[in-house]
Amino acid sequence: KREAMATAFVSRDVSTTATKWTRRAKGGTGPGVRSTCARSCTTRTPSCSASSRETVAWAKRTSRRGRAGGKTRAVADNESGLEESAAADAFQTKQRPKYVPNSIDDPNYVRIFDTTLRDGEQSPGATLTIDEKVQIASQLSKLGVDIIEAGFPRASPDDFKAVQLIAQTVGTTAQPDGHVPVICGLSRTIKEDLDSAWNAVKDAKLPRVHTFIATSEIHMKHKLRMTEDEVVENAVNAVKYLKGLGCNDIEFSPEDAGRSNPEFLYRILGEVIKVGATTLNIPDTTGWNLPLEFGELIAKLKKNVEGIDDVIISTHCQNDLGLSTANSLSGAQNGARQLECTINGIGERAGNASLEEIAMAIMLRGDQELGGLRTGIVPKHIHMASKMVSEYSGMVIQPHKAIVGMNAFAHESGIHQDGMLKSKETYEIMSPETIGLNRNVEAGIVLGKHSGRHAVKTRLSEMGYVIENEDLDEVFKRFKAVADKKKGIQDEDLEALVSEHLFQTTYIWELLEAQVVCGTMEMPTATVKMRGPDGMEHIESVVGKGPVDACYKAVDRIVKSPVVLLDYSVNAVTEGIDALAVTRVSIESTDERLSYESASGLTRKRSFTAQASDTDIVVSSTRAYVNALCKMLTVLKNIQ
Repeated sequence: KREAMATAFVSRDVSTTATKWTRRAKGGTGPGVRSTCARSCTTRTPSCSASSRETVAWAKRTSRRGRAGGKTRAVADNESGLEESAAADAFQTKQRPKYVPNSIDDPNYVRIFDTTLRDGEQSPGATLTIDEKVQIASQLSKLGVDIIEAGFPRASPDDFKAVQLIAQTVGTTAQPDGHVPVICGLSRTIKEDLDSAWNAVKDAKLPRVHTFIATSEIHMKHKLRMTEDEVVENAVNAVKYLKGLGCNDIEFSPEDAGRSNPEFLYRILGEVIKVGATTLNIPDTTGWNLPLEFGELIAKLKKNVEGIDDVIISTHCQNDLGLSTANSLSGAQNGARQLECTINGIGERAGNASLEEIAMAIMLRGDQELGGLRTGIVPKHIHMASKMVSEYSGMVIQPHKAIVGMNAFAHESGIHQDGMLKSKETYEIMSPETIGLNRNVEAGIVLGKHSGRHAVKTRLSEMGYVIENEDLDEVFKRFKAVADKKKGIQDEDLEALVSEHLFQTTYIWELLEAQVVCGTMEMPTATVKMRGPDGMEHIESVVGKGPVDACYKAVDRIVKSPVVLLDYSVNAVTEGIDALAVTRVSIESTDERLSYESASGLTRKRSFTAQASDTDIVVSSTRAYVNALCKMLTVLKNIQ
C-alpha cells in the first residue's frame, strides 16, 4: 500500500507534486520586495543594465507584527505569480547533460549530490518516517538534484525500506524535462553493507552505491586499527564486489581525506579507479580545511592520481568552522564536478554544505567568478524544499540563514529601507521570488470567526497553499476553533495551522479533549480524552508537577509507549495575549527496536520531533506530544 501511495505521489504533475505539499511560497516569512525587470529576471546585480532600469508600480511601508518582530517591510506590487515563476525558470536555460556515471559532456556542469536523507538525518532529533523521506525525495527531484543519497540501508530495516521505496518510485519517475535523479545508497566496505545498499537501490533507473573507508592516520590507528595496505585492500575489494553485483555507478570516499596524507590518497584513489570506481568523493569530514587549502588538495589530486581524468571528482564538506560552502566552491574551481550538500545545511555536528547556498552562489556568480560553472537546480523549488525538510526533521532554520532564513530578505535599518524603496538592487542581490518565496499584497480580506471556507481557501491560495477536500475541511475546522478565541487571523496564524496539518503524516492517536486544573494548591490535574487506532475513546486523569506534565502523563497512560522527553519549546506566532502558540516537542523511545547503527559504526537511538499550534498553550503542548508519539509509532509499525 505504501509503495502504491508513493508511486501515485511522485507521478503527479510537477506543478502540484502532491496537492497539499505544493506551495509556491508564503507571504510573511520575512520582509522583502520584488521588482519588475525588463528582462523578467529576478536577480539583483549592479552590472545588469536592465535591472538598473527596473520599474516599481508602487511601494509602501507596512508595520506588521509577528515573527519579523514588528519590522517595517517594503512591499511591492505582485501582479502575477506566473510572471515570477517564469522569471525564476529563466536561470535554467541550458539543457542538462545526459547522465554518464564517470563523465560529463559539458565541462562547466556541476552535479548536485543531495545527502539530506542520509547525512542530514543523522542530526540529533532529525528522524524521518518512510513516507516523509519519499515526499522529500520527490521534492528534491523537482528541485533538479542530480543524485539523491537516500540513506544508509544497512542501518535498519526501516532505512532499507525507505531507500528501496525511493528507488522504486522517485528513481523511476521523470520530471517534465525528462530528468530522473540517480538514487544512491551509502555503504561501508563490509560485504553485508554492500549487498544491502545494492539491493535497496537496484530498482532505480539510475542506481548508485557510495562506499567509503577512512584514510587519515588518526582514523586508521584509532578507529579501524588497520595498516595502509589493509585499507587499500578493503577499498579495492569493495569496488570489485559491487562490480560483480552488477553495479556500474560506484562512488568511493576516503573518509577524512582533508586530514589524510596526500601521497596515500594518490595511491588508494588510483587503485579504486583501476577496478571500476566512477566518482571519487573527497570529504573534509571534520570541517578542518580552509578554502584555499581544500582547493589545492583537489588540484593536487587531479595532477597526481592515475586515471583521474576518467572519473568525476566530488566534494563533501562539513561545516565545523563555518566554511563548508566556501570549501565546496573552492573544490569546484579546482576541478570538482560534483558537490555534496544538504537542504538547510543540516547534518552531523555543525552540519554540511548548504544546497541552497551552493546553488545560488553558482547561479549568481558562476559566469563572472567561477569560469562559467552551472547546475541543473530549479531555484523556484528551494523554499518549499527548505520548509518541508525543516518541518519534517524538526530542525528549525536560524533566522539569519542565507537564502532561506526568515530574515534573508528583511530590511530593518532606516538607511536600508530608504534604499530599498528607491531601488531594490541597492541591498538585494536576488529577489525572494527566485527561490519560490512570493510576496503577495494584502487581498483586502480580513479573516475572522465569520469568514467562510471560500475566503480561507482564497487566502491560502494567495499564500501558495493549494489544498482541497478533506485537507481543506480539517484546516477550516481548526481555523474556526482559533477564530472563536482570537480576533483577526493573520497569515502567520494560518500558516501555523496549515503546517501542523500538512506536515503531520499519520494520525494513529487523536487528541479529542484536554482539561487542566492548576494553581497555588500544587496539585495540577489533567483530564485527557483520546481516540485510538481501534476507534475507541480513552480517558485518563493524572496529577503532575504542572499542567503540561499532567497532560503528558495522562497521554502516556493511554498510549502505553514509554518515551523520554528530550526537548520542549513554545513560541508565539504573533504578538498579543491572544497569540497562537506553536509548541515543538522532541522525544526518544526506550524501545530497543528503534536503535540503529550509524555509518560511523555507533549505535544510536532514534528521536522524533513534531509541533502543534493553538491559542491554549496546554492544548498546543499536548497535541505536539501526541503528534511526536504518532511519528514514533508509525516507525515501530513499519519495523514490525
